[in-house]
Amino acid sequence: MPFLRTALSFLVLLLLPPGTEASGGTWCYATQDAACGPAHWEALDHQCGGANQSPINVDRKTVRRSRELDAFVFKGYNTATAGAWSIANSGHAVQVNLGSGISVSGAGLPAVYNALQFHFHWGNPNGNGSEHQLDGNQYPMEVHIVHMHSKYTDIKVAATDPNGLAVLGFFYKVSDTDNTNYNTIIDGLQSVSYSGDSVDLASTFRLDSLLPPENLLNRYYRYRGSLTTPGCAEAVIWTVFEDPIPISSSQLSAFVNSVHFSASGQTEVKMQDNFRPVQALNRRRIYASKQASLSSGTIPALSIVLLIFPLLAIRLL
Repeated sequence: MPFLRTALSFLVLLLLPPGTEASGGTWCYATQDAACGPAHWEALDHQCGGANQSPINVDRKTVRRSRELDAFVFKGYNTATAGAWSIANSGHAVQVNLGSGISVSGAGLPAVYNALQFHFHWGNPNGNGSEHQLDGNQYPMEVHIVHMHSKYTDIKVAATDPNGLAVLGFFYKVSDTDNTNYNTIIDGLQSVSYSGDSVDLASTFRLDSLLPPENLLNRYYRYRGSLTTPGCAEAVIWTVFEDPIPISSSQLSAFVNSVHFSASGQTEVKMQDNFRPVQALNRRRIYASKQASLSSGTIPALSIVLLIFPLLAIRLL
């Protein structure tokens, strides 16, 4: 069994996105050990102190509308693809490793990007834990769907290209009822309680079943940023979606309370607050898609036209 656990740990390492290991030593979150938390990451890898770091606060009062940010083209998102997906505990996050045949393009992206994995960031029983913020508001949890430029086969090489990676970020909100589309993942958490654990999911499913409804996927924000873990490579085209995904408090609790940073047999440390604080925007611009809000509560231009036109018609009558 020790050999099996070592092999699984090595497999998890291979499947993690670049930046999971800092070039200068071990990194962690402050809830594991303040001495190696986010405040010290720049000492481990200089890129973590760069000018284009992630996550950020999306301040909708300062974003600019971009005509290029139209609809995404999602390929393979609407089918349960063949082949097993695995769920793994990396010691820093819970991650689902995907099979082939899933990609995104359009929406102002410069190429087709192939999906590799998605992973989650969350808080603690008394605090939120999304990495990005929207108008200064932090959400309970955030998922990142990581894609690699289709011209690359090595993610480490892709991480050296400013256009090498495209990550889709979605917030979560707490609802009164379970989101049954998450049952397979919630069930899988029981098998990856400790760092290094990895198992195949009972079945694959439509990736888009985890996301907001299709008509809301054109409401998003775009900026240039980085990986949110060391080495913090500034190689990511970020898309942060406006509309959060509903999950119940018990489903959120399954993430917050049942997973550990620690490996089996070590002193147990629950995986909580596994998020990096927001970073300075510096000189970067954040762009809004055609349908996204430009400020909290703002109605997109098309919706305003649809509301005003009937009023004009009534006045003419």
